[in-house]
Amino acid sequence: MNSPALDLRIGTMVKADTDDLEGYIHSLIDHGFESIQPFFSPTLAGIDLPRLADTLHEAIGTSGMRVSALGLYGNPLEAGEDSRQSLAGLEALIDHAHLFGTDTIAAFTGRIRNQPIEASLPRFREIWGELARRAADKSVRIAFENCPMHGSWQRGDWNIAHNPAAWELMFNELPDDNLGLEWEPAHQRYYLIDPVAQLRQWTPRIFHVHGKDAQVNWDVIRSHGIHGRETFAFHRFPGLGDSDWRRIIEALWLNGYRGTIDIEGWHDPVYCDELEMTGQVEALRHLKRCRGSYTPNPF
Repeated sequence: MNSPALDLRIGTMVKADTDDLEGYIHSLIDHGFESIQPFFSPTLAGIDLPRLADTLHEAIGTSGMRVSALGLYGNPLEAGEDSRQSLAGLEALIDHAHLFGTDTIAAFTGRIRNQPIEASLPRFREIWGELARRAADKSVRIAFENCPMHGSWQRGDWNIAHNPAAWELMFNELPDDNLGLEWEPAHQRYYLIDPVAQLRQWTPRIFHVHGKDAQVNWDVIRSHGIHGRETFAFHRFPGLGDSDWRRIIEALWLNGYRGTIDIEGWHDPVYCDELEMTGQVEALRHLKRCRGSYTPNPF
């Protein structure tokens, strides 16, 4: 049992099209994961959402695990078929979120490709304004992932929500209370931003957190900079990167976050392939240690 002050669940992301999904969930429960975030990319790919919800409920059973959020990571801002399917998928997730027992949908904003971030704002306001209203009618929140997807301020093709200045522009365009962020320190480390300092300002807008970190190679930066041939940073599991997760969890709690930290795997260059679950379980243990456990007062 955790005290209320430590009640942040630690879980993991789950690919919605995983083979033997029910068996996979059972293994996650056995390892001690407390929540899951099923996700899709870049569309639903024909997955039957009510059937998926039934499968997850059956697998979770009475374990206490919960579905923290649903994710769909595509580009709904353009006019092509993939964008139309991404948009339709977001609408479907909003409409079916209640079947999964969650009120949070996570997504990329999308982007007008190869244009500066400002060029995407009119389309962002049009598409996400309507989605925000649809979500509000169903008491659903939308959390924008902070991944640049190899983009920058000047160009990119997936997401504009990867920089604090962009967040300010986005929320000035759409100040709706049910629009927020899906945050993780890995992407901030890549920008050489202090994630803890950032949390002091932005936690009220954070609806979901991913457990992923980054390791910055400062020798490469000092010798080659950040735009050269040499890789200056790697994504890592929590506990293997540069972030102090105890301070991150404290900052989240002190600034009002009450939710989950779901580990995002499939990125670590060491704990990958046959070591993927090893890395995920070690990250789970590390985050639980940083969260702490409840010891009741003796009175």
